[in-house]
Amino acid sequence: MDHHGVHKLYVKQEKIFPNETNKNDIIKILGPPSSTSFFDNEVLFFIERKEATGNILKLGKKEIITNNVLIVEINKYGLLEKKTFYDLNKMQNLKISKNTTEVNYQKNSFIYDFLSSMRQKVNDPLGKRRKN
Repeated sequence: MDHHGVHKLYVKQEKIFPNETNKNDIIKILGPPSSTSFFDNEVLFFIERKEATGNILKLGKKEIITNNVLIVEINKYGLLEKKTFYDLNKMQNLKISKNTTEVNYQKNSFIYDFLSSMRQKVNDPLGKRRKN
């Protein structure tokens, strides 16, 4: 059985409470975070993933036993502001947007002109290349 991340994340996450637990206590209970994000508040991500090899009929393909994610938001004072726990069943119900953003990159845009002139200067810094 392969195990990645924080062991028994579900049990440990019940020991931290919003507006009571500070960042040092969270790290003492859960260990170092798997990932960290700094925007308005500091966000810590804790991941637990357990895989086991399947039976002979599945030809040894690994199956996921647990896949838990804990998202912890810490305010500017270092206190736990919000925690969100996702397990394997909740993750299957997440809705992911199908919308995509398109790149608006036209030949007559300022960025295209700027990059073209920079390319010309890099290729011929003195402007002495023969023009065909």
